[in-house]
Amino acid sequence: MSLPDVQSTAPDVRISLTRVGVKNVRKLVEVGRPGKTRPAIFISEFDVFVDLPSSLKGANLSRNFEVIDEVLQQATSGDVKGIEDVCGIVSRKLLDHHEYADRTEVFMKSFYMMNRETPVSKTSCQEVINVYAHAVAERTNGKPIVRKSVGAEVTGITACPCAQNIMKDHAMHVMEQLEIPEEKIDAFFNEIPMASHNQRGRGFLCVETDGDIIVPLEKIVTVLKESMSAKIYELLKRGDESYVVMAAHKNARFVEDCVREMARRVVSTFVDLPGDTHITIRQTNEESIHQHDAYAERKATLAELREELSV
Repeated sequence: MSLPDVQSTAPDVRISLTRVGVKNVRKLVEVGRPGKTRPAIFISEFDVFVDLPSSLKGANLSRNFEVIDEVLQQATSGDVKGIEDVCGIVSRKLLDHHEYADRTEVFMKSFYMMNRETPVSKTSCQEVINVYAHAVAERTNGKPIVRKSVGAEVTGITACPCAQNIMKDHAMHVMEQLEIPEEKIDAFFNEIPMASHNQRGRGFLCVETDGDIIVPLEKIVTVLKESMSAKIYELLKRGDESYVVMAAHKNARFVEDCVREMARRVVSTFVDLPGDTHITIRQTNEESIHQHDAYAERKATLAELREELSV
């Protein structure tokens, strides 16, 4: 005896819905890596949606889980090239499983563990990276159009240039009163950066493309880390701690400087990406001497950034 399919009946109120689906679907995602024996492992949560026409009461949500599990199996075997590809393939397959849908959307947020080495003692440690992926598939007369993105958020340290200049001016005044020769004062400042207040910075970079383009996650993480005053580590020996503090204060940056440096590095790093690639850059600095956070953002196509930086 066949069971009734309530979802396929007509609703009482006949209006279409933009998104219907499931949220917070937790999965272990393994993505094969070329030349590596072990896959990249992500602890992930998925949000999966389809649009729903006014003629149907509900969507068959179990199909979403079937598609996710099918694609994750492909990823483990190496048939999927990156985490944005996971979302892209899921969104495309959802159109096949939901024949009534014209648009599907997949969000994925993950924790990714990276191995690190401290700068002086070369001590091994680990760092958790927040990784984000997103894909939208839209039905057309031919092959579906798929737009996908991959991004990451990492933490670092920044030092405030304004406070640093104030401290330098004070130190110079004191040394002049002590009758220290000017050449020695200059030599001191060239070697030792002045104190400043610091922030824990959170940099975010997202790259949106279409087609079969894969953006290496490691390059995104590198752009973010190199754009703040200095990198930070979970474990620091004394020599490492001295190195990080000195590096940060020799490279003091405002929150605006971080975003502009990210944009510059995006252009120099992703030279092969097409001009219609969409770039989203954000920096949030958690202030130490204020009760607020500092924030800066830039959204642009890669072509727009290339044009600005060529001037």
